[in-house]
Amino acid sequence: MVTLAAVVALVFVVAGFVKGVIGLGLPTVAVGLLGLVMSPVQAVTLLVVPSLVTNLWQLAAGPALMPLVQRLWPMLLGICAGTAGAAAVGLHAASGSGPLLGAALVAYALFGLANKSPALPARAEMWLAPLAGAATGAVTVATGVFVLPAVPYLQALQLGKDELVQALGLSFSVSTLAIAIVLAGDGGFHVSGVVASLLTLAPALAGMMLGQWVRARVPAPIFRRCFFIALFLLGAHLALRPAF
Repeated sequence: MVTLAAVVALVFVVAGFVKGVIGLGLPTVAVGLLGLVMSPVQAVTLLVVPSLVTNLWQLAAGPALMPLVQRLWPMLLGICAGTAGAAAVGLHAASGSGPLLGAALVAYALFGLANKSPALPARAEMWLAPLAGAATGAVTVATGVFVLPAVPYLQALQLGKDELVQALGLSFSVSTLAIAIVLAGDGGFHVSGVVASLLTLAPALAGMMLGQWVRARVPAPIFRRCFFIALFLLGAHLALRPAF
């Protein structure tokens, strides 16, 4: 009989693999798959350490950290404010959020399959950035998924390839820290949670390194399309099945 620990390890290998190939998707895949066998809040607790480490790795490898911080700080502050606000009003990734998580995954998959990134006028950044950040924080608290609407917003900034990957690492790192603080404040992230999350780091890193190896040999667009199709099916399953 397959144990829960083995399932969790396999999920993080798969999630790390996806991140290694396309530069994102670890929390999305991990929360989505773990949501099939545990509550979203448990999945988010397991996610904190591997998500933070892999995103800091991605963040440190980029070429332009300070310019990105200077440009993105309104969105980053919005993420913190949105996370704190959503937690304060009781919007948590609890037992009834399966349909919300599924809807978020479906929306993200459709956005990825559309492969469109409209340019955002520079004059709109200052007012849209905090709104995008606040919405991302709220969605993160409700579903455990960090990508909406942060990823579409960052893609609309028309950053260079390396800058975009680094900006994603920055956004996801702030989201991870913010949700970890919320979990700690609610008593959902204690010593046992830290230990369990630490144990998922090794499979996540192994999957990420394997994904980077594959990325150098397999066309990323092909994998990207297959990934988003699979994500759409997973999201539809979560959205349509009975609540957890």
